[in-house]
Amino acid sequence: MGLCDGLSHCKLALAFAVLMDLLGGAALLVGVFAPMEIKGQDFGDLLVYTGALLVLMSLAGWVLWYSGNIDGLTSKSELGHIGSAVDRLARNLSRKIRTYRANTYS
Repeated sequence: MGLCDGLSHCKLALAFAVLMDLLGGAALLVGVFAPMEIKGQDFGDLLVYTGALLVLMSLAGWVLWYSGNIDGLTSKSELGHIGSAVDRLARNLSRKIRTYRANTYS
């Protein structure tokens, strides 16, 4: 498993993105360079559009993989006492906003 340690999280999204890139790129190349005529109808355009769609779908996989690998904020243990004070301040502010909205819309 040492080989995949650098990939970190979301390996399924990475595999999806790479697979869609490979399939889309292959479909694009075949659609552009191979004569795909069957019974007088050209299917090269279909492969080009399908390849472009697959490459576009891979973008979703890359976004999922990248956003899944963003490291979050520091943990509470790393923040120490400041973290608990900030948490209390955020909770109090959230409660005040919530009660203000509830009183305004009632």
